[in-house]
Amino acid sequence: MTQGPIAPASGSKQMTDSTQADAREAGAIPLDKPSARENRGGGGRLVFTVKDMDVWYGSHNAVRNVNLEIVENDITALIGPSGCGKSTVLRCFNRMNDLVPSARVDGDVRYHGIDLYGKEVDPIEVRRRIGMVFQKPNPFPKSIYDNIAYGPRVNGMKGNMDDIVEEALTAAALWDEVKDKLKDSALAMSGGQQQRLCIARTIATRPEVILMDEPCSALDPIATSKIEELMREIASQYTILIVTHNMQQAARVSDKTAFFTAEVDDKGVRHGLLVEYDDTEKIFSNPSDRRTEDYISGRFG
Repeated sequence: MTQGPIAPASGSKQMTDSTQADAREAGAIPLDKPSARENRGGGGRLVFTVKDMDVWYGSHNAVRNVNLEIVENDITALIGPSGCGKSTVLRCFNRMNDLVPSARVDGDVRYHGIDLYGKEVDPIEVRRRIGMVFQKPNPFPKSIYDNIAYGPRVNGMKGNMDDIVEEALTAAALWDEVKDKLKDSALAMSGGQQQRLCIARTIATRPEVILMDEPCSALDPIATSKIEELMREIASQYTILIVTHNMQQAARVSDKTAFFTAEVDDKGVRHGLLVEYDDTEKIFSNPSDRRTEDYISGRFG
């Protein structure tokens, strides 16, 4: 689903056998996992290019020296211990950190080759093109129908609203469950349904990218499985980035994985940093950095 550029404001190391066994025991390594990107489009086109990105909150350098390339229609997982900057990095991709007064992003962050933080770029349009699903389901205190219709209405989207709502709910695998309850309050839905509603609400604005910040952390295993299945289904149309603490989830659903960690400098200040970024299969079976190996095998974090 390529929409073009944003409109203006107008050295490898094998894991040891014991480490692989530890990780398999934990369910972290996908055994004989087929490529998640089989049967998808994309053709390797770059959506995001990040070079030497630092994120600051006031004088605190929260995340240092991030370099990433995100490919169209890939699912990219950001993993790592708490406090390593995963969510901070995720929010840089749709400029959500702009809403934090002390936040600043240095370095080069490009979306389809356009400087995402350039003066000519409209952050509102950025957030329409690059949607976000949060950790806790946050339906509006409105009907199911009005939750989905809200974004298209605000953005002045043309077309039959009933069709837009049905298409979004169908894409989120929710239509059959709610088609006779569209006037009911979204707050009456189960937690898993609410999260799929939030995904449908994001889809309704027709983004190209969907950012997910621990979307399953508040859900039970059955609801989590449905969200993961949904992610795989919609990845043919959307580029997805997901922050997760669940390594098994990252191994199951993602094509690429970025492992972050946190280090404390000689002044006792904690900084997040990207350790390794590669195909998910390689990260979980043959990481290049010992810190990655220690984390996925459960020896750290």
